[in-house]
Amino acid sequence: MERDEPLFEISTDKVDTEIPSPAAGTLAEVLVEEGATVGIKTVVARIQEGAGAAAAVPAAAVPAARQAEAPVPPADEDALPAPANEPVGPLSPLVRKMARENNIDLGKVKGSGAGGRITKQDVEAHLAGTRQAEPPAPPMQPMPPAPAAPAPARVAAVAGARIEPLGTMRAKIAEHMLASKRTSAHVTTVHRVDMTKVARMRERHKADFQARHGFSLTYLPFIARATVAALREYPLLNASIDGNNIIYHNEINLGIAVALENGLIVPVIRAADEKNVLGLQRAIVDLATRARSRQLKPDEVQGGTFSITNFGSFGSLIGTPIINQPQVAILGVGTVDKTPVVLDDAIAIRSICHLSLSFDHRLIDGALADQFMRKLKQALEGWSEEVL
Repeated sequence: MERDEPLFEISTDKVDTEIPSPAAGTLAEVLVEEGATVGIKTVVARIQEGAGAAAAVPAAAVPAARQAEAPVPPADEDALPAPANEPVGPLSPLVRKMARENNIDLGKVKGSGAGGRITKQDVEAHLAGTRQAEPPAPPMQPMPPAPAAPAPARVAAVAGARIEPLGTMRAKIAEHMLASKRTSAHVTTVHRVDMTKVARMRERHKADFQARHGFSLTYLPFIARATVAALREYPLLNASIDGNNIIYHNEINLGIAVALENGLIVPVIRAADEKNVLGLQRAIVDLATRARSRQLKPDEVQGGTFSITNFGSFGSLIGTPIINQPQVAILGVGTVDKTPVVLDDAIAIRSICHLSLSFDHRLIDGALADQFMRKLKQALEGWSEEVL
């Protein structure tokens, strides 16, 4: 194998990260079984570099708490027969796992990666094509009455139905969302914000901003900047609960939700209170781009103290987001629309946005939540900070 060629893959609820080979050579020894949970800096393999001694390959420095979420596959999964035809190129653990779970002969999958290597996307495409080619399932045969509910497997017999297992990320998202609802006493407050000053400033600068920096100027960094100001004044919304203790975080680390093809990820802008609008926009673009190309590092999706989710980018007006544990609040951003409003007893056209704050009522009362939102609203409606 060549240096920097993908060697193995870490799959968690947050990210699927390919770990490149630290050296060119031959994979001489694999020390850890696929799917196993390992500690930080564990040696997982040895690479023979030419005629020299084998080099140890440590696992990526993924925090142990996150590693523990990657389950070890049951023993009977490892007993499945190997594919009849040998696939081209090295295979990542994630690809092998998908092949086992879906009983795929990888010798029949065409790889699109370097040197014909089979990627996760290749397996998904093969799986989709196979399912489309399958004949419709036969009609379900009458079953004798039984007091118990039908077994879930019977659903597969319904004509036209398609059944596929939840991926690691989707299953963990479901688990975390349910855990958050069970943990936090969710309450949501919604405030209407006049974004006209922000909209006018954005309109004045967006062409020059694009030319200078190579990416667009959106509304989100303005909202993030105003959020930081509100969190400074009301630090309880930047805190966490640990049993009967309140943890006040020194830094403001903003989680920014990014929609992916198969789920949602929340990379973190660390020390967001030290960045201006340009710095926040740059960080948002960088994290979103690398999230969608699966280039995030595991520590870039941890340590958030407050989160923002921008469902307005898809046209939504108002949402009630679920808190990202162990945080105690999350801000939802609706779309910015030109709207007729009453202003000084006259009808005026203004750029209006609805911001919704979901907060944990165990720690935050409605009065404090609305004071926080009032500060955020004032910062946006009275915007004067330049962006260039």
